[in-house]
Amino acid sequence: MKKSLASRTLLTLVAAACLITTAPIQAQVNLPALGDSVSQDLDVGAERRLGDQVMRQIRIDPDYVQDPLLQEYLESIWDPLVKAARKLGQIGDETQARFAWEPFLVRDRSVNAFALPGGFVGTHLGLIQMTVSRDELASVLAHELSHITQRHIARRIAGDSKNSMVAIAGLLLGVLAASRGNIDMAQAGIVGGQAAATQLSLNFSRDMEREADRVGFNVMTEAGFAPSGMVSMFERMEQAYHLMDNGAYPYLRSHPLTSERIGDARTKLALLPFERPRGLAEHALMAARSRVLMDPRVDAWKVLENYDAGARNIKESGGYEQLGARYAAALASIKLRNFDRAEATLRSAEVTLHLIKPSPTETAAATRQLTYLRAELAEARGRPLDGIAALDSLQGERSRPMLMQRVALALASGPASTSAPALREAADALQTHVSLEPHDALAWHELSLVWEKLGQPLRAVRAQAETRAAAGDLNGAIDRLRSGLRQSRGPDADQVEASVIDARLRTLVYERQSILGEMFRGRYIPPDVELPN
Repeated sequence: MKKSLASRTLLTLVAAACLITTAPIQAQVNLPALGDSVSQDLDVGAERRLGDQVMRQIRIDPDYVQDPLLQEYLESIWDPLVKAARKLGQIGDETQARFAWEPFLVRDRSVNAFALPGGFVGTHLGLIQMTVSRDELASVLAHELSHITQRHIARRIAGDSKNSMVAIAGLLLGVLAASRGNIDMAQAGIVGGQAAATQLSLNFSRDMEREADRVGFNVMTEAGFAPSGMVSMFERMEQAYHLMDNGAYPYLRSHPLTSERIGDARTKLALLPFERPRGLAEHALMAARSRVLMDPRVDAWKVLENYDAGARNIKESGGYEQLGARYAAALASIKLRNFDRAEATLRSAEVTLHLIKPSPTETAAATRQLTYLRAELAEARGRPLDGIAALDSLQGERSRPMLMQRVALALASGPASTSAPALREAADALQTHVSLEPHDALAWHELSLVWEKLGQPLRAVRAQAETRAAAGDLNGAIDRLRSGLRQSRGPDADQVEASVIDARLRTLVYERQSILGEMFRGRYIPPDVELPN
C-alpha cells in the first residue's frame, strides 16, 4: 500500500530532527504564550533548517501539487492571514525574516492539513473540496498558522526528540541506508526507530489546540474573514466524521474536536456582528477543481463527469453547488478528452453563474476562473488561438496562472516551424519570471519544454537542472548539468551556455557539500555513508 505524503514526511522529519536537535543550542526569541522553557532548545534558524530538509523531500514527491490556479487561490487566503498575524504582534521581526511562510498543496483525498517547522503548511485537496466557503478554509489555515507563530512545532520536536535520541538515530541510519539502496539495513533501522516516529508525531497537546483556536480566530477576524467560518468548519467536520469514520479525516485524529473547542468558538462568534460569507462562487469553483485533481484515476473522473446531475438545483442550494458541480464535470470531461461534453457543461456553468447573480466583484472572480477553464479546454483540443482569445478577454491581466496558461498554449501551437514566434515570446516571458522567482520549479520545467521545442538542447538541459534544483533535488540537478557539460563538447554547441552550465554546476556542488557538512559536522558518519564529490 502506498504511504501518504504526510506519512513519508513524518519519517523525514524524524530523521531531520535528530540532526537538528543534536546541534549546539542557540538563543531563542520570546514567545507570546505557554512559556519559553521548552522552546529554548530549537531556535528560529534551526527550525527553518529542519523545515527546509523536510521540504526538499516533499517537493520531489509525486503528490506535491503544482497547479497555478489552486496555488494562487490558496495564497490569496494565506497571505492576508500572515499579514494579520504580523499586525497583531504574533510574528516577530526575526521569525518574519527567517521563516518561509509558504503554503503548499498535496494531492490526497483525505481531509487534512499540517504545519511543518520553519513556516510551511500543507493542505490536502480533500480538505479544500469539502469546504463551502473561503472562510471555512481560512479557519483551518489560521489554526495551522497559529501553531507556527506560537512555536508549537519547535516545542513538540525539541521535547519529544530528547527522550528518544537512540531510536531516532536508528531511524536516521535506516533512511540513509535506503537512499543508497541497502534495503535490509534500511528496514532494520526503521523498525528500530518506530517508537521515535510515534513519539515525534505532530499531534499537539490540548493546551496547544486551544491556543491555536484562540489565536487563529483572532487572526482570521483581523484578516477580514467571517469568523462564522471556524464554527461552520468545526460543525461540518464533526458531523462528517461521525457519519463516515472511514479514515478520510486524519485531521481530526491529529487535531481532535471536543465539545469544549466547538463551544468556545460559538461563544466568541456570539460576541461579534454577523458576517455573511463572501466569495462563494469562486470558492465553489476552486473546491470543484480540487475534487477533480485530488484523484487522478480515470474511474474517478468518469464519476465526476456526471457530477452535476446529482447536485441540487439553483433554488435549493442558491446555485453555488450547481456551479461547482458543473465546473467539476467540465474539467473531468477535459481530462477524459470528451471535448464536446466539456464544452456543453462549461456553457452550463457560465449560464448558472449568470442566474446566481452574485456581487460584481464575486462575478468577476468566478468569470475569471471559468475563462481559465475555457483556455484549458482549448489547449487540450489543440486550438490554441481559441485559448488565447479567451485569455485576452481578461484585459491585460498579469499573473502566474496567466503566464503558465499562455506558455501551455504556445507549446500546443504545433511544430516549431510555425509556432516559433509564440515560443520565443513564451521563452522571454519565462526567462524574466524565473530571474525574479528562481525557485519556481514549474516555470523552469515549462521553460525546458520551450527551449527543447526551439532546438536549444543546452538551454533545455540547464532548465531541467534548475527544475530539479528548485524542487530541492540537488543530486538530480547536478546530474543534468554534468550531462549538459558532456553535450557542450560537440562542435556546434553554444559555448556561452556551456560556461553558464559550468558555473552553475560548481555552485550547486558547493551548496550540496555545505548542506551535508552542516548535517554531519562534528558528528559520527557511518562508514558506508559517502559524502558526494
